[in-house]
Amino acid sequence: MTAAQRVLITGGASGIGLGLARRFAARGDIVALCDADAAAVSAAAKELPNSLARTADVRDEAQMATFLDEVESAWGGVDVVCANAGTGGPAGLIEDLEYQAWQDCIAVNLHGAFLTCRWAARLMRAQGSGLIVVTSSTSGQWGHPLRSPYASAKWGLIGLTKTLAMELGPVGVRVNAICPGAVEGDRMDRVVEMEAAAAGRPEQDVRDQYVSGVSMRTWVTVDDLADTVLFLASPAASKISGQIIAVDGHTETNAP
Repeated sequence: MTAAQRVLITGGASGIGLGLARRFAARGDIVALCDADAAAVSAAAKELPNSLARTADVRDEAQMATFLDEVESAWGGVDVVCANAGTGGPAGLIEDLEYQAWQDCIAVNLHGAFLTCRWAARLMRAQGSGLIVVTSSTSGQWGHPLRSPYASAKWGLIGLTKTLAMELGPVGVRVNAICPGAVEGDRMDRVVEMEAAAAGRPEQDVRDQYVSGVSMRTWVTVDDLADTVLFLASPAASKISGQIIAVDGHTETNAP
């Protein structure tokens, strides 16, 4: 049996992050999570009573420092860090977008990952081991019409992943990114509604477009993503680093 690992997850109280927290906790790992949604954090803490669950906005350096310092004091190190926190941002043609909405989307998706990975890199370099998994998106591989802030941030995460894999590989630390496609759940329901409104199309048309643009003609589940991350955190993936792994049924197009 593999020894329990110390696992930190940002954006861990809902969606993909909560799915990861559940799966790591179910196999006996020690989990710490943060999320900006205080109510979701409270619910996650009740569901996962052995976890360390805190409210923290990944855009806020002081809030993240408080959370990360607490984890470091409790654990002394960390084995797996999932830089997962993200937001869909606004939808619309770039000439119609507000600068503040652009900044907010970049801040959550990219700046939050920077703060998380900077902390993880310091600890993992000192201990000579560890895994960082960054949640990007297929939009970060191909672009996404009407979603320029989101696609830009997720594209940036791929650059961060590749660079950190180079920086940390010599000391035995692995860094990979997962690129979810359209993931079933409340978040994608909101994205479909937003994109439909921006494009002036029925929501069902947008939903059908997501399915038709995937070779396997299917949506992805949170468990599909958790399966991939748990594999990356296993000894079987000990030489996998610097990889951008799409879990999407093969995206053919992100055209609206």
